[in-house]
Amino acid sequence: MKKSILLSAALIFASMIIRAQTIPNAGFETWTNMGSYNNPDSWSCLNDMTSAMATYTCVKGTPGSPGTAYLKLTSKTVNGLGVVNGIAVSGVLNTTTMQPVSGFAFNQRPANLTGKWQHMIYGTSQGFIDVQLTRWDAQSQSRVTVASKHQVLAGMAMSWANFTIPLTYVDGGDPDSCIIMLSASGSVPTNLDYLWVDNLGFSGLVAGISAVNSAPIISVYPNPASDKLVIDLSALNDKNVSIEIIDLQGKQVKSVDKIEVAANSFVDISDLSKGNYVINIHTSEGISKTNFIKE
Repeated sequence: MKKSILLSAALIFASMIIRAQTIPNAGFETWTNMGSYNNPDSWSCLNDMTSAMATYTCVKGTPGSPGTAYLKLTSKTVNGLGVVNGIAVSGVLNTTTMQPVSGFAFNQRPANLTGKWQHMIYGTSQGFIDVQLTRWDAQSQSRVTVASKHQVLAGMAMSWANFTIPLTYVDGGDPDSCIIMLSASGSVPTNLDYLWVDNLGFSGLVAGISAVNSAPIISVYPNPASDKLVIDLSALNDKNVSIEIIDLQGKQVKSVDKIEVAANSFVDISDLSKGNYVINIHTSEGISKTNFIKE
């Protein structure tokens, strides 16, 4: 009897762990009624900000593929605000910076983000899907990027199409957090640009960093940072190191052709706007990537 109870408890615990590691509301089946509009559970969007103007960039679409519902993101012209990008984040979204603040607990190392989409733009600024897997590093007291991918949409998908977005791993540890950001437009949204998404999930498994990236692991701190980043390049033999900083719209906002290779190499970021960025560190051994927050 005792063994049976223990076995049942273990199975329940294991199933809880498995469920905890999936993307929350991945099929966009559950929504909360806010009165005149609905918000997708476990996802942040801009509806609360634009509801005063009776305009909504995040809408429940039906039927799903599969399921009963899907996510409809549409960039729309809002009185007093101009064209507002259709954005959703699997966690908390800062409506001032339009950048994600936090995500959901996640400790796996998947190879790909998968799902279904439809998308279209009416201008020149393509939307995107951004994935960030990070972990807390006790030694540097900062968040370290484990894997990431910024996938800019290409062309159009006028009917439901499957997609697979491969993640790029830059750290051998297990993540503890995941943020997924979906955007109907890029940095210059056009009225009626749209991105519809359904049936999100992860596939595959990456056992070690060597399978996808042979570049050395480089520490970047503090994170968040306000005026300077410190990059530890002491493990490199290479003396010809360059960096580039990319915003979440995929635009290069800063580059340094040659940086001093030392344990404490500094990069001035005081001129950057507040938000999330990716820093690419180019060496002869490969490219190391990590993300940071400018506060």
